[in-house]
Amino acid sequence: MKSILIVEDERNIRESLAAALSAEYEADQAASGEEALEKLKKRGYDMLITDIRMPGMSGVELLGRYRKDNPDNPVIVITAFTSVQNAVEAMKAGANEYIPKPFSLEEVEIKVKNLFEAKKAGDDREFYKTEKDTAFGDMVGAGLEGVKRDAEKAGPSDITVLITGDTGTGKELLAYTLHKLSKRRGPFVPVHCAAYAKGVIESELFGHEKGAFTGAEKQRKGKIEYAEGGTLFLDEVGDIPAEIQVKLLRVLENRTFERVGGNISIRTDARVICATNRDLREMIKKGEFREDLYYRINVFPIRIPALRERRQDIIPLAEHFLAKIKPGLKIDAASRALLEGYGWPGNVRELQNIIERAAVLSDNETLRVDLAMGRGSASGSLTALEKGEKGLEEILADMEKDMISTVLSESGNNQTKAASILKISRTTLQYKMNKYGIKGD
Repeated sequence: MKSILIVEDERNIRESLAAALSAEYEADQAASGEEALEKLKKRGYDMLITDIRMPGMSGVELLGRYRKDNPDNPVIVITAFTSVQNAVEAMKAGANEYIPKPFSLEEVEIKVKNLFEAKKAGDDREFYKTEKDTAFGDMVGAGLEGVKRDAEKAGPSDITVLITGDTGTGKELLAYTLHKLSKRRGPFVPVHCAAYAKGVIESELFGHEKGAFTGAEKQRKGKIEYAEGGTLFLDEVGDIPAEIQVKLLRVLENRTFERVGGNISIRTDARVICATNRDLREMIKKGEFREDLYYRINVFPIRIPALRERRQDIIPLAEHFLAKIKPGLKIDAASRALLEGYGWPGNVRELQNIIERAAVLSDNETLRVDLAMGRGSASGSLTALEKGEKGLEEILADMEKDMISTVLSESGNNQTKAASILKISRTTLQYKMNKYGIKGD
């Protein structure tokens, strides 16, 4: 898990940032530059987020010291003093991003994600030049060769791509691969359309002006603006309401849009990639999806086959995931039979979750796929109790982790939906995901 040190003398801001980022990253805090230096002496951090003006050491001085030992790690500076002089001073000292107060937590989350992705792309750039297939990352298996060929053709262009396939097949992974293969230097901004309520998604996509609706206390940029110069990925595009489809059509046709409550046209250079697990043609017949929008997003279609359609890839994929978790473990004949004989309704995402659970439940020799798939997990827990290997709390924690992983998989990794099924808050779900090391898309 990536680590971030947040340095901010205002406690509320510092703790809010830490809470927002802790679901995805290890977020540590310091109330001053001096405290931050003491923490940096004890360990390293993958990113620094610091206020500029603080009592004692300034954020710019702290940034300079951090840069000596971390020349390539990303840095974000935050300040209420938005003069050009402060911005120039911070950028000269080595800041990657500059965010004036007040800011939205979502804006910071997006910038953090984009900076980590940009660093990874920079770290891997030379490797990509010598071995092109490494750009495809977790897209493993002979059954995806056709998909990879299509991606190599579409990636370098700005053509609009529609990715189709069942839940869990890796549509977002393919979209990100297309972004990596492109010549774009802007961010990759994913939008999971099904996760937003009808009245929220318009503001999420297009942003809003101050006073546009009750609660709109300040102007806010939408995901389209954040994706400027990069790629906007609309996952489950079939869930966008009809009235919003009209505005999206205009973005694709004219490259312009207005924020909610605004009348100024804003131009965008964001590339659009869409994905869906629904039959959009059938939705058109029912009047649920605009036909003109369908033809605008379906310029270059790529379908990802379900895992059950490429069973030759099950074991190579399992070995690929296992090598990243516990390289010493081997998949024996019994586990192979279980993996190859299962229907995989959750596709690659479900397979990855099973392998991760099996690795946790296994000893140093045998991969316990049977336990991870619920084949004999109760008897295995009883045996662990009898042998004194695990106590009740550890076994209950394993069961809780398995339940959360299963519900997330079955809900398409939609955290809002999963939290509702589990009857816990989304914040509690994110805390437990972080606690158990459960990855989310």
